[in-house]
Amino acid sequence: MKATGFLYTFRTVITGALLSALVLATGCATGPDIRSDFDKNADFRSYKTFGFVDPLGTDKHGYSSLVTSHFKSAARNEMEALGYTYNENDPELLVNFFMNTENRTEIRSSPRMTASYGYYGYRSGLYMGFPVYESDTETRHYKMGTLNIDVVDASEERLIWEGIAEGKLSKEALDNPRPAIHSAVKQIFQQYPTAPKAAE
Repeated sequence: MKATGFLYTFRTVITGALLSALVLATGCATGPDIRSDFDKNADFRSYKTFGFVDPLGTDKHGYSSLVTSHFKSAARNEMEALGYTYNENDPELLVNFFMNTENRTEIRSSPRMTASYGYYGYRSGLYMGFPVYESDTETRHYKMGTLNIDVVDASEERLIWEGIAEGKLSKEALDNPRPAIHSAVKQIFQQYPTAPKAAE
């Protein structure tokens, strides 16, 4: 099913250079920040089938990338686990992906105390003067990645659910994107309204 212009109003389309760059860091201690929102009027259990937007937000160059294939595989696993059936020709729901990366800088300061021996150092060896408080400054540069997953009512062309993951990009995840993508997508779909976690 072809996506209409309506679907593209939700996100800014990223360039092809970002396709291989965005993998959310799932190996860090805290994991990515996951959040979601949904249409309170939508009856999520009334839908039975799903498919994917064509073209997906991650494919804007006339072909499907390997990263997109990982996203589709992961999303299909999660949608089927929620009870939906994949239908390529006439789905009731459409799934779409959007990605973005940006460079960020973090500055950290830690206190450090040194002893003062006076201007001429005449106290040296006798006793210390007043303590002098200083700080060590560390500057860190890193990439922050954001992944959006949209679920759209196909007949009404209406966004009914949005899941977002944001986190630092790790070198390990960039070198081996498939497991990181599956992990991030799984965490996002845990926020889906009919997911077991939502019922607890």
